[in-house]
Amino acid sequence: MKIQVGILGATGFTGAELVGFLLRHPSAEIAWLSSESQVGADYGKVYPQFAHRISDKLRTLISIPAAQATEPDIVFSCLPHAASADSLAPFMANAKTRIIDLSADFRIQEVAAYTATYEHQHPHPEWLPQVPYGLTEIHRDLIRKAKLVANPGCYSTSILLPLIPLLKAGVIEATGIIADSKSGVSGMGKKATEASHYISCNESFSAYKIGDQHRHLPEIREQLSAAANGASLNDMLFTPHLVPMERGILSTIYTRFAKGKNLSDSQAALTAAYAREEFVRLRRDLPRTAEVARTNECHISQYAPAEGGTLIIVSVLDNMVKGASGQALQNMNLMCGLDETLGLR
Repeated sequence: MKIQVGILGATGFTGAELVGFLLRHPSAEIAWLSSESQVGADYGKVYPQFAHRISDKLRTLISIPAAQATEPDIVFSCLPHAASADSLAPFMANAKTRIIDLSADFRIQEVAAYTATYEHQHPHPEWLPQVPYGLTEIHRDLIRKAKLVANPGCYSTSILLPLIPLLKAGVIEATGIIADSKSGVSGMGKKATEASHYISCNESFSAYKIGDQHRHLPEIREQLSAAANGASLNDMLFTPHLVPMERGILSTIYTRFAKGKNLSDSQAALTAAYAREEFVRLRRDLPRTAEVARTNECHISQYAPAEGGTLIIVSVLDNMVKGASGQALQNMNLMCGLDETLGLR
């Protein structure tokens, strides 16, 4: 029997990306597709690329209450924050279903930080202690047995994958980290805004939410603090930029070596962490977003200027895949005892 999968919020970009992966997955089958805004719509008309690939039973988008009355093996929630957590209670109550939440609702363990960041009282803070942060390569053992997993943010994944092993190994300082990241327009979501309209973003390159304003920063700081034995990351700065391309993230991260450490130490730490990982590639040259587009891979390179004790890291990934739906599917494979690469190669 194939794993039965439901998708809440199937009409968004991440939901559609998941549908594409699951249709190719040898051990999974989509049981239903749900939508908040397009209940009853024909999914083959919402996304014509799937019109001849989905069965008749999947063509009609069902409501969230109808989805909540079912007990699939896996539920992916691609709903917005707050709406996602509110919709998961029936699935949490049944013993069968396991959940991967692609919203931000369970990424931050500290309730006050969540409230301040998302300007909303957390719907289910009592669940937080049992929800692992779904960065697969870092929290594999916790994810494997979890009922509910919080899939990381896309920017966060590009920053955390290179930094966590370096902080754990004591190779870099926890203070003074600066992440400068660029993302394609799909990172702004399906709903068009003035900033994401073609006329606004074409032939334009812009920063937004600079320094300490972006919603991904609290989850980044929290995860890095844990890697650094509780050290404060409150002075870490993160500035995202919008690039006129469809997909992809490139993060350039500036750090300081710990006393007595150098590039050989940082290379050794990342090699020890990722040499056997399927989806993390360590590069000597500088990676480009085009090289990871539509893959579940993250490519990382490092450079140390001759003077100054600085380590510069360049990390690239596809924001829609390793930064969202691909990582979610990798987590599903892990939770179901499957090869993590299934459906992703």
